[in-house]
Amino acid sequence: MFSPLPVLLLLASLCRAVIVTDDPLTVKTNTGIFTGLIDAQFPNVRQFRSIPYALPPVGPRRWLPPVAISPSLKHTYSYRFPPACPQYLSKNASAWTTTIADFAVRSYGQSLQAGAMSQSSSEDCLYLAIWAPLNATSDNLPVALFLPGGDFQAGGVDVPYQKPTPWISRSQSHIVVTTNYRVNIAGFPWAAGLDTHNVGLYDARMALEWVHSNIGFFGGDNSRITLWGQSAGGVAADMVAHAWSDEPLINSLYLMSGTAQVAINPPDPAHSNFTFVAKNLGCDFPLDALAEINCMRQIPMTLIQNYIGQYRDNSTKPSLNFRPSPDEVTVFRNYTKRALNGGLAKVPTIISLTSNEQSTLYKYPISNLTEGPYQPSVDAGTVGIFVCLSSNSTSVRQRLNITTYRYEYSGNFSSVTPLWWMGAYHASDIPMVFGTYEGRGDNRDKVTDYQREVAERMQDWVLEFMKDPENGPRKKGWLAYGDAEGEEEVKDGKWMVRIAAHDVLARNVSAAEVDDACILGKKWISAPV
Repeated sequence: MFSPLPVLLLLASLCRAVIVTDDPLTVKTNTGIFTGLIDAQFPNVRQFRSIPYALPPVGPRRWLPPVAISPSLKHTYSYRFPPACPQYLSKNASAWTTTIADFAVRSYGQSLQAGAMSQSSSEDCLYLAIWAPLNATSDNLPVALFLPGGDFQAGGVDVPYQKPTPWISRSQSHIVVTTNYRVNIAGFPWAAGLDTHNVGLYDARMALEWVHSNIGFFGGDNSRITLWGQSAGGVAADMVAHAWSDEPLINSLYLMSGTAQVAINPPDPAHSNFTFVAKNLGCDFPLDALAEINCMRQIPMTLIQNYIGQYRDNSTKPSLNFRPSPDEVTVFRNYTKRALNGGLAKVPTIISLTSNEQSTLYKYPISNLTEGPYQPSVDAGTVGIFVCLSSNSTSVRQRLNITTYRYEYSGNFSSVTPLWWMGAYHASDIPMVFGTYEGRGDNRDKVTDYQREVAERMQDWVLEFMKDPENGPRKKGWLAYGDAEGEEEVKDGKWMVRIAAHDVLARNVSAAEVDDACILGKKWISAPV
């Protein structure tokens, strides 16, 4: 008797083959086959929301460098955003968990002030997400790999303000990838029983390696990859560019409010932070580092995160610190020396800051939201941390003849800045570049034509940089630091562009207007004209 089953199986396999080769939503990579989706609001953008770039760092792989995924033909539906890497939700209020919560990893019902490990985080977290134009499957488009910020304590892919769908939809000429990397004790344990430290930076590097090897399957050009990060993500991006300077895999850097020149953790030769946590969780092996690390690998990450998080919430002393620390392999004590000795990828760079960085990083004035924090203290933090950071990083690159574009963002738009005193706060330029400044709900009614014009100018400038990092912004009127020509005479051509200051879309100004607050101690202007 004839059975139709073999014919049906053959037809099914042929259908699968057609999907893999012809459907722009299904992409075959070196590590698997992934089917993405389309958001009805942006029908010209493909989203691949969760693609693993390394094996899960669990069990014996906890606190070790990431392990690459072997070649595979496994098919996965990439419909849901991945969990963030392990992180704690402080019980203490901040601007980031109240008034500007769209910068936080989505918590899906859990309070952002839970006083517990985030339920939307997991040790199985080494995933990235890709946004690409729908039909640009073989167009060799420029690519940006974004490293989220979060003070090396939090952050991840699933952040509302950091999803570039609107920007991709508008441009149809570039690809954005956002990646998770391990943070806090999960990524920077500095334990005595480990041979390799700062594994969170190895995560970022492995994500870059995956993108370099696979982005062509999505229509990207792996010779035009911009490594981009904001805040701690900018620090991480710059650290990666220093640590892997011999084989950078990138052709440009975009450092938003963060570079490797930031003050880093001092060396901890006694591994005191990790050992303190281990002892208090029952892994008390003061003379046996391997026993300590093996014991800690048996402790659930939830307990580890909750212990450290609640310890900090209560301001207990001594303080605990799990951030990048100098090992002279991935993190260096002296980044100026490292760069001048050839240890920096010589690629064009954008270095940016906002004019009121510290307003949302200062102690949250929950009892006085109308007036806000003490502005002189805010200004001191903006200058001491961000202005000096930007100035110093630019100076090093100028000595190396690296093309550097700088901007100061000064916008104060109600759709993004709900309280007047926030001004151009830390990260307020993110929604403008990602195109998410309209926000959700009633915020869309607050967007002005001027704000939209500013956002589109910023997006266009960054896109031109991605396409041609050396000269792209110049062609659109943004002068590089050190350019000889300009709208007015500026000493040594030390230009930067000031964006959205008092209803002026953008203009090139002397970088001294910013840098002299650091170099000469001049008064800082948090809302410049």
